[in-house]
Amino acid sequence: MHHAAPLYAFAAVALGMALTPGPNMIYLISRSICQGRKAGLISLGGVALGFVFYMLCAAFGITALLMAVPFAYDALRFGGAIYLLWLAWQALKPGGRSPFQVRELAADRPRKLFLMGFVTNLLNPKIAILYLSLLPQFIDPQHGSVLAQSIVLGGIQIALSISVNATVALMAGTIAAFLNRRPTWLVIQRWLMGTVLAGLAVRIAAEGQR
Repeated sequence: MHHAAPLYAFAAVALGMALTPGPNMIYLISRSICQGRKAGLISLGGVALGFVFYMLCAAFGITALLMAVPFAYDALRFGGAIYLLWLAWQALKPGGRSPFQVRELAADRPRKLFLMGFVTNLLNPKIAILYLSLLPQFIDPQHGSVLAQSIVLGGIQIALSISVNATVALMAGTIAAFLNRRPTWLVIQRWLMGTVLAGLAVRIAAEGQR
């Protein structure tokens, strides 16, 4: 099994990804503000199922298959970096929007909320990048079962992401109101988000093939 240091390192990366707004967080914020905290948490249930799907795919060999094909790995790595740079540009460009600037969403029933949360996460490139590009870098066959290590790391990522997104869903209205009353803070939040996204993109693009 893992030593503590790799677990802490992976947890730090996973937490950084979870704190960086992407499609999941933007959807959950807008849903919570437009339809209430309960709707946001139901949607988060679907998002969590999407995390489990990706984790199981990685654990049972899709990651190993991609890592065995150099061109597939590079395509995923550079594609992920480009996507993160695009998100950074969306935050930093003139007239860019913060995820706490709400999109109007129609009220939906719980079943649809759950399904939309699942689909939003399933189609989220940031999560695919995390599991297919970053997770394998923290797995060492010398430390025991690759499957067990994958599940442990995936469990850490899921726990951190659910914790962060649940907090955001519950506090979305309060955070949005605070930022909207203070335009300077909204600009700072956008630039901080854009800088983190760009930094992650550069790191992913610069990573050598494992």
